[in-house]
Amino acid sequence: MVAQIGSAMGESIPLVCQDWAKTKAAYRVFSNDRVSEADILAGHFQSTRERTIGTDGPVLVLHDTTEFSYQRESSDAIGITKSINSGRDKAGGLRSHTVCGILMHSSLAVTTEGLPLGLTAVKFWTRKKFKGTAALKKTINPTRIPIEKKESIRWLDNVQQSTGLLGDPGRCVHVGDRESDIYELFCAAREVGTHL
Repeated sequence: MVAQIGSAMGESIPLVCQDWAKTKAAYRVFSNDRVSEADILAGHFQSTRERTIGTDGPVLVLHDTTEFSYQRESSDAIGITKSINSGRDKAGGLRSHTVCGILMHSSLAVTTEGLPLGLTAVKFWTRKKFKGTAALKKTINPTRIPIEKKESIRWLDNVQQSTGLLGDPGRCVHVGDRESDIYELFCAAREVGTHL
């Protein structure tokens, strides 16, 4: 199944699978709670670890989030990434539409010369999981909401998973954009003895 899907990147599952039985089997795998992205990527993560061991010097672990947007009639089918302003209607009122999709926070290990070594952590989610967090910010100081209830937890999870995978916290230098300016992240990095 992986070879078949990999040979036709970007195509729909029914088109790639070519018949109903294979399509149904693919959807069963994707909806199985016992199959996670970590399980699927375990071999890749191990190869990244081996390539890292084979290099000298510091290892940069680059963290960033990507959105995958899909057109769906109902956001329940896949999830929500954001709601955006669509301009004004004929009456002058604001219009908005919901963007459906998933978000991926990935961590890529590279040498200081820029040679990619591979992924060290990946986390997928939709905003449905964190529904209501934005509304909480209107009534509660956002610093009082536990990090575990925020999307920001992805930064801590990926730093901890990446550092644990590579096994040499002193060699790792984790790099993130301004969104990674999180107190708990600095504390977590210090606890595991890595650099941020």
